[in-house]
Amino acid sequence: MATLATLGTTSLLRFQKADPLKASPSPHLLGSLFSQLSGIKLSFNLPDVAPLKPISSPFTPLQPVARRVCPFTGKKANKANKVSFSNHKTKKLQFVNLQYKKVWWEAGKRYVKLRLSTKALKTIEKNGLDAVAKKAGIDLRKE
Repeated sequence: MATLATLGTTSLLRFQKADPLKASPSPHLLGSLFSQLSGIKLSFNLPDVAPLKPISSPFTPLQPVARRVCPFTGKKANKANKVSFSNHKTKKLQFVNLQYKKVWWEAGKRYVKLRLSTKALKTIEKNGLDAVAKKAGIDLRKE
């Protein structure tokens, strides 16, 4: 609560701590205080309210989101210009040619389902799956 006290030619404005039971001052009190201070704007802070806790746990996707990056070669989208006949240039992305492929893994004696670029597929055919996976730092036993 605020009170205005006048001592001679000086005025003092005193603020007192509000009751915790009264969350907001009455509009009549604020109106009279506003008129006494001749147009000075007043503001007050409401008591701090505890932040709301979420009801459920945060969203976790069931499967990881597939990125458009080849895990074996590291190839990703290239930024390029699309050039029209009038030579007007607009931005576009040239994505990697990623394919889902089942590749035979000789050491594991089974097929491994991979999402890889066609360039990585040609490299695997040339050098072997173990060599390419070891160079890329990929553990095939997890998949």
